[in-house]
Amino acid sequence: MAESFYKSLDIGKDVVATRTLLHEAIPLTGTIVSGTYGDDNIKDYAHGMFQSVYDYPYLSSSANHVFDITVGVGPGSALSVSNQPTKKLNIYNQMAQVLVGYDYTGSIQKFDEDGDILAGGNKINDAIFLNFARLLTKDEIKKGSFALTLGVDSVYANAMDDRILIQDTSGSDGYLVNSPVGEYGVLYATDDTNTPLASDDVKCGLIFYQAGICVLTSSVFQGLLSSPCAMDSAGEDMEAILTGSAISSSADSLRHRIYNLQFNNTVELNSSVYFCRINHNEFNYSTNPTYLSGSKIRVKTQASDLPVSYITTIGLYNDNSELLATAKLSEPLKKTSDTEFTIRVRLDY
Repeated sequence: MAESFYKSLDIGKDVVATRTLLHEAIPLTGTIVSGTYGDDNIKDYAHGMFQSVYDYPYLSSSANHVFDITVGVGPGSALSVSNQPTKKLNIYNQMAQVLVGYDYTGSIQKFDEDGDILAGGNKINDAIFLNFARLLTKDEIKKGSFALTLGVDSVYANAMDDRILIQDTSGSDGYLVNSPVGEYGVLYATDDTNTPLASDDVKCGLIFYQAGICVLTSSVFQGLLSSPCAMDSAGEDMEAILTGSAISSSADSLRHRIYNLQFNNTVELNSSVYFCRINHNEFNYSTNPTYLSGSKIRVKTQASDLPVSYITTIGLYNDNSELLATAKLSEPLKKTSDTEFTIRVRLDY
């Protein structure tokens, strides 16, 4: 320890707050979603509202929840739903009120194709929802990193021969902020294999970054394609799946159309950086009892030698001289009266 045990920090000059964004790549191949374990990693529930996907058989103690998948049909849909109509309507309304909010009349707003709600425009009335686990998304999905590849071949047995790629291509600098849950981007579909799309770069959904939810229009499997794809072995199209099948059956059909899915997550690391400035005339002595031997400084061989100390630890104290945190140096730092240091201490939280 130095002869001056404490030195006050100037909050305006010696302390600064910083923010660091850390990203991790999250790849989810189609084999995990619908191939590696058969359906042992797929969990259906008695309520029939959604289906959960795990990275291992869900009964395993090492299984991690990946995402939930469900479908919803809005009040403005032209479809006549015959299977679970109330549940599909409730799901759409629940997701819409959370992600889009209410208008000035108190009515739930619908998902807007381009996010410009006030301007009107096309609405997403029949939607597919992918709700990613917080374990994967962390604080948010990194803007501009989302990529979903779907198999859209018109023949079910050749599901992956024709593929489309869905991305938030303008997410990094063109995201929107008019959502109750934070920022979101518009998803665009392009041809990935062959040319299954009727036109390229078409709007097909929304990605809510902080909420970790992807909303797709059901048209990615029908209206946006040159030829509607078969969603099951019976050759049913997306409209038939939405109207006549249970949500769990619809989720099964959708999962088997996922070829690849990937994004980067984001962890926001907040830090306080303390600049501990040591002047030439400070901390040149130590109060450690071992610093002296017979009232003589151990590190001096002659009386004329300059005092020397070795800095190994920085302690941060509050106004009551209570120790709050310590920082260890990787090796002792030699301090003499002709040297000065600025030691940078960072606290992450």
